[in-house]
Parts: sequence; C-alpha cells; structure tokens
Amino acid sequence: MERKQSFSRRFFLKTTSFAGALALIPPKAKALYTELKQRLIPTKEIMPLTVTINKKAYEVKADSRTTLLDLLRENLHLTGTKKGCDHGQCGACTVHIDGQRVLSCLTLAVMTTGKNVTTIEGLADGDKLHPMQQAFIECDGFQCGYCTPGQIMSAVACVNEGHTRSVAEIKEFMSGNLCRCGAYNGIVESIQKVAI
Repeated sequence: MERKQSFSRRFFLKTTSFAGALALIPPKAKALYTELKQRLIPTKEIMPLTVTINKKAYEVKADSRTTLLDLLRENLHLTGTKKGCDHGQCGACTVHIDGQRVLSCLTLAVMTTGKNVTTIEGLADGDKLHPMQQAFIECDGFQCGYCTPGQIMSAVACVNEGHTRSVAEIKEFMSGNLCRCGAYNGIVESIQKVAI
C-alpha cells in the first residue's frame, strides 16, 4: 500500500512566507546583489602559459588561479606528483623549481614561467634510475608508495643542500613529508646511502 505524501501546515506556512518575502525584495536590491556577487566572486581568467617541465617546454592555456600541482596532473597528465592534503601539510606534491624543493599545491602555475620544474618523472635518466630512486628500492623506503614521489624529491634536495650530517638533521629536513605507512627508517637509510 503506497503512502500518499502529505504536507504539513508548518511546511506550507514556511514556504509561502519565504515566497512572499522574495516577491517583496525591490528590484534595486536584486540588482545590487548581482553587482556585488560579480565583484566579489572572481571570474576565471584563462591565459597562455609557457612552462618548462623536466627539460621540456609546454604551451598550455590555464586559469590564472591554477596551481602547479593541478597543471601537472590535469593539464599535462604528469601524475607522478601526488595530491595528498592539498594544503601544504603532507609533502606528497613536492617538486623542484630551479633546484629548490617546493610544494606544488601551494604554487601557482603562472609563477613557474621562465623557471625549470623537475618532477619525479624527470629524475631518472631514461631507464637508469636516479640514485635516490634506486636507494628507496634497496632500503625499502616505501610501503604503499603514495607519498614516495614527494619523499624522493625532498630526499634529493636534502642531499643536494647538505643536510645529511646526522640522522636528526635528516629527520628535521624531511619533517615536511608525511608517510602514513611509517616507512621513515627506510627513508632515512636511503638518504644516508646516497649521501655517502
């Protein structure tokens, strides 16, 4: 037996009151609201960008608010760089810009014009892995692997910048990269192996 949908008196009164209130809003107020909405909510500005990723130049069109992470993953289909927290807290999106490690989720794509971006895809030399990539395999520096690209990019920067004098120094430098699986011992061992 089907139950007929019925409306309560309260629902009827609320709905008609709201509809009546909307009808009483003067047209000038509606126009003002529309104007304010257009001023306060930014519109998309699609612009041409020339970016150099892994020593290859790309001509793309992107919204001026597009992050480097989204440009890499969605426009260029370089999905090695991972989107973790998207708030700059986990380090999964770490890449290098002109040799310096950065969080691509906090970097606007337009900021990379005229700079060299290196992602995890650009570390290897053809089929030959970067020494840090090889060390992560040999030292079991990963488990699920989701954070691994960001960990490796930070680890390369750690060695290049000379922050490998002690385990404590390595841990401090790498503290911006989180591993939910807890593979930290293997990560530190990998960095020590490459730093020798």
